[in-house]
Amino acid sequence: MNKSLPQDSVGLVSPQLIHFDEELALRSGKVLQGFDLMVETYGKLNADKSNAVLICHALSGDHHAAGYHSEEDSKPGWWESCIGPGKPIDTDRFFVVSLNNLGGCAGSTGPISENPQTGTFYGPDFPVVTVRDWVKSQVMLMDKLGIQQWAAVVGGSLGGMQVLRWAISYPERLHHAVCIAAAPKLSAQNIAFNEVARHSIISDPNFHDGRYLEHQTSPKQGLMLARMVGHITYLSDNAMRSKFGKTVGDFEASGSNFGRDLRSGKLSFGFNVDFQVESYLHYQGERFSENFDANTYLLMTKALDYFDPSVDFDGDLSKAFANSSCKFMLVSFSTDWRFPPERSRELVNDLLKAGREVTYVEIEADEGHDAFLLPIPRYMNAFSAYMNRVFRENCSNAT
Repeated sequence: MNKSLPQDSVGLVSPQLIHFDEELALRSGKVLQGFDLMVETYGKLNADKSNAVLICHALSGDHHAAGYHSEEDSKPGWWESCIGPGKPIDTDRFFVVSLNNLGGCAGSTGPISENPQTGTFYGPDFPVVTVRDWVKSQVMLMDKLGIQQWAAVVGGSLGGMQVLRWAISYPERLHHAVCIAAAPKLSAQNIAFNEVARHSIISDPNFHDGRYLEHQTSPKQGLMLARMVGHITYLSDNAMRSKFGKTVGDFEASGSNFGRDLRSGKLSFGFNVDFQVESYLHYQGERFSENFDANTYLLMTKALDYFDPSVDFDGDLSKAFANSSCKFMLVSFSTDWRFPPERSRELVNDLLKAGREVTYVEIEADEGHDAFLLPIPRYMNAFSAYMNRVFRENCSNAT
């Protein structure tokens, strides 16, 4: 049955596959002999091409950031809360470009693509890619679209790391850098979580050294576990309590059961799924394992681990931004323990040390790391205000 799409949505959108014949030299030393990027665009590019905004996605994101692929779609793009008419990234003002990064599994060249040298899937032979490599490919996309400068490059989490790399490596190609719920490098704890996730995939009997597609199977259990571990880190304790915290008999404590909802109202006294939070994690893992490629998950987490722009500047991050000419907006969330506010404050201090102009907003929110995806009023207001500034300063001819 057809449905009426929301008025503040970009509506029906169609992805487009863009091919590049040029070589892409990767940080690892390997070279891709041509590649594809899957892209979506929203809004209209103005006459002088000054109103273009690039969206950089996080670990499990892709090109489908807003709108619907059909009227039957049950869910819109992953950043529908922020992209669309009247939203922070207002498509009545901006021309928005969103892509699936290299190594992805949503249409861009990656492990599930055909390796032209072998005629079969790349699988584990697809080279490890880094944030620096992604940004190089994004510059090539930018050039193909005929855009000289982005009004803003915007991203959350791993997407925010790409924003920082843009400001460092291509300072003349963007006016504003909007970095949300990110950090200049991962902590040891974050790297540890990623390694547990990777190990769960690699240890799956169906992994077959990464050649599972050739065996017509998938390391589904390993990928489920990886996603379950990751999902726990994206939520805060408060978010867990709220989501799974209706009062249930014996587990009440001072009027709260601390998120310990029982699935059936009683204990099984076995190793079944007793709690709602367990059921939720199993559901998230199951759904993710059906839609995401395991080799891509390995690549994305490695890109997270490797990101540290200070390594090229004797460990001094402020020196990395010495040539950056763009203005910065940083946003953090109070209960984000994956990328806590103190990491954003460190980044603010380094940017100020480098003489850069910085707007910083710290949002009180119970939703943890996933807060950057949600329409939290203070976040939306701050984000909208900054993007209004981007429009005023750089897109005077946008109509």
